[in-house]
Amino acid sequence: MVEEVQEPETGGAATPFNMEEWPFYWLTRFTGRYLLQMELALKPLGLDIPRWRVLMTLRNRDTLSVSEIADHAIVKLPTMTKIVKRMQADNLVDCRQSAADGRVTEVTLTPVGVIAGRQAWDAANRIYARAFEDLSKKDVATLNKLLRTITRSLAG
Repeated sequence: MVEEVQEPETGGAATPFNMEEWPFYWLTRFTGRYLLQMELALKPLGLDIPRWRVLMTLRNRDTLSVSEIADHAIVKLPTMTKIVKRMQADNLVDCRQSAADGRVTEVTLTPVGVIAGRQAWDAANRIYARAFEDLSKKDVATLNKLLRTITRSLAG
């Protein structure tokens, strides 16, 4: 259990806020820089961040529903539906009605989508290598564990 951080007593004066001691500051900065680097790397491939998220969610999976993709990509379902339709028009994904539930749209990568996904994955791996070059595998595993724990705490 994490103890609540107490601000030091200052004789009644407000303690100045130091944003560099606030983990959300660094998470936000990291995310912003990562997304900028990804945008720059994906643009020559004719991709963007929403398409990247779909391609990576479907990587190594045969089929997922639009709802499952939206959940993994942290995108609202109506927005993801539009993204998937654009990707279908670009021949990156195929969509079909679920045999088990006609209300569900299932999405699979096309051969073009598989190739685009591999190219995007290569670009992402170059960014990953640069971002984490000064960290050990143990450090990355610890970071993942901490972020997973924090994410679960915020979820419920």
